[in-house]
Amino acid sequence: MVNLSQTSLNGLVLAGGKSLRMGENKALLQWHGKEQMYYMTDMLKQFCNEVFISCRVDQKNRIDEGYKIITDEFENAGPLAAIVSAFHQNRSCAWLVVASDLPLLDSKTIDFLVQQRDEKLIATTFQSPYNNLPEPLITIWEPKSLPLLERTLSEKKYSPQRVLMNAKIKVLVAPDLNVLLNVNTPEEKEKIAQIFKRSF
Repeated sequence: MVNLSQTSLNGLVLAGGKSLRMGENKALLQWHGKEQMYYMTDMLKQFCNEVFISCRVDQKNRIDEGYKIITDEFENAGPLAAIVSAFHQNRSCAWLVVASDLPLLDSKTIDFLVQQRDEKLIATTFQSPYNNLPEPLITIWEPKSLPLLERTLSEKKYSPQRVLMNAKIKVLVAPDLNVLLNVNTPEEKEKIAQIFKRSF
């Protein structure tokens, strides 16, 4: 499904969070028979030239050696550090960045995002069902976004959403808003578990 007429697209699965609210590593939860970070990585492979798991330096030895990784260059800067670190590894490609804590995200939704991609803009993203703002952690970031990301990082604002809100981007409404539900707390974990029970 990779469109060779466009700037090449790499994938980045965010798995470097500390999961403080959850109390356990969200990236290691198993919703589909394998740890979520590996499930997401495998799903993105059909859309991207290469897919990497983003993690902190102290996590890298825990990642299965069958998967490629990019470690954060900056400490305590959240997802913004992961995105900038990915661009520093490859500045010429676009990056499809996806959080690992989205158990309902499916290939149909990723395909919709990729098909709607607009390379002329900074990014292509979804509207968050929580606050109607751009959702930075299910986004295709184009190479031209790097200066804005680096500036935001240097200002110690650490918000990729801020970058999206102040740039020319394409915002999509997901075909199914449930796929954008993430799991940050035990309560949200239970809510997703109930959705899975109703689905099977």
